Amino acid sequence: MSILRKMKKLILNSRVRKAFQGRSRGLALIEVLIAIALFGVISIAFLSALSTASTVLIIADERATAESLARSQMEYVKNQPKSETYEPSIPPGYEQAGYSANITTGDVPSRAGLQKITIIIDRHGEELITLVGYKLFL
Repeated sequence: MSILRKMKKLILNSRVRKAFQGRSRGLALIEVLIAIALFGVISIAFLSALSTASTVLIIADERATAESLARSQMEYVKNQPKSETYEPSIPPGYEQAGYSANITTGDVPSRAGLQKITIIIDRHGEELITLVGYKLFL
């Protein structure tokens, strides 16, 4: 390459650099503040979404636990002899976590030998799930 070509390349590079660089050599205070504000808004939105997802996960876990307890109580009642009232048999871990069960029964008038069982699971007084089943007596 000739020296002339190298000089033209060098001049072109410096012109391109100046076009992108502009007249200022550093960032203005306003530009820095705008960048910080944008970062803050994006961070708040992200953390808010993370908090909501965490809350939803806790609620879903609580309801899944309540459903598991309700199903186990239904199986317990179905394996008991016929009675007008059934006492819940809640494992200690569920009781320590604040879960409780309410079991109500009633005969189905249109069908003899069929008993309707309703199980309501609550935690700290808040109803989480209601499970209805039927028990057949021959």
